[in-house]
Amino acid sequence: MTEATAPSAAVAEPDALDLETMRESARRLLGDDAELPTTEELETLTLLLRGHMMLLIPAVEDATRGLSEDSIPRACALACVGEARMRLGLEPGQTLPAGIAHAQRLSRSVNALCDHVVNLDGPHQ
Repeated sequence: MTEATAPSAAVAEPDALDLETMRESARRLLGDDAELPTTEELETLTLLLRGHMMLLIPAVEDATRGLSEDSIPRACALACVGEARMRLGLEPGQTLPAGIAHAQRLSRSVNALCDHVVNLDGPHQ
């Protein structure tokens, strides 16, 4: 089994990340008014969320490089990156509910990674 990691060549500048679109994709399954997707919609959304994570992970890692080793925000961000990488390595279950649960976990990671990009790089002030 291979470990899923974000390719370092795909590092996106924080200003180039469309965080609002990424958050909108994540809200698709997390909102109170979320509608159940079809199997095809779920597959597409899962791939989209994975792509967002692959862009966000290196951006968060880059943002932590200027922080001290004992920085709490650095530790939290890197823990989030570790969790996101772990989730990228997981496969969705065989049923629609299991696939939705998997995509919801990816959505939560996308939201958390977006938060770290904003908090560590500053909100593009």
